[in-house]
Amino acid sequence: MNFNYPNGKRYIPKERENEKTIKKKKNSSFSNRGMTLEEDLNETNEYYRERKIAVIHKKPTPVQIVQVDYPNRSAAVIKEAYFKLASTTDYNGVYKGKYIDFEAKETQNPTSFPLKNFHQHQVLHMEEVINHGGICFVILRFTKYEQVYLLEAKHLLTFWERMTNGGRKSITKEEIEEKGYHLPLGFQPRIDYIKIIDRL
Repeated sequence: MNFNYPNGKRYIPKERENEKTIKKKKNSSFSNRGMTLEEDLNETNEYYRERKIAVIHKKPTPVQIVQVDYPNRSAAVIKEAYFKLASTTDYNGVYKGKYIDFEAKETQNPTSFPLKNFHQHQVLHMEEVINHGGICFVILRFTKYEQVYLLEAKHLLTFWERMTNGGRKSITKEEIEEKGYHLPLGFQPRIDYIKIIDRL
């Protein structure tokens, strides 16, 4: 079965990564252990759920089925499908009776976070969540420094508006450090963003 991204590029499952990538991950230092931001957040959310702190889940990426074979009446085999563009944010759930909604993004750029990493529909969704009293933010990782920040969605909306009015197309690292909250990487939980929500 073939899965393709919206840009037509073929999806290759993680278990088929080449040996060089797997070796590199095994040799990663404890500080990052070769984990992606998504893996770190999934581990953190599992920690919160198991300890009854919060219930936060990653939303599944919607898939559009293109070709299905029916070898017999009782079975259908998906032969081709595409990952659709997600219409909202990556994560949502509940904490202390409050709705939580956030997006997680990584960049290799060491000095700024490109706003092209976000989509218009995601920004509109975040604005709607804020307007309804939900807790909404983005978690940003600068991969070069292994630094993670929580930035409230209200600030992201301001930077987005600046861009749409002809301003810069990124958020500088200094702006993120000033408006956001640094999330030091830990062991358990890996990225403790709930303690920032408590402060907010």
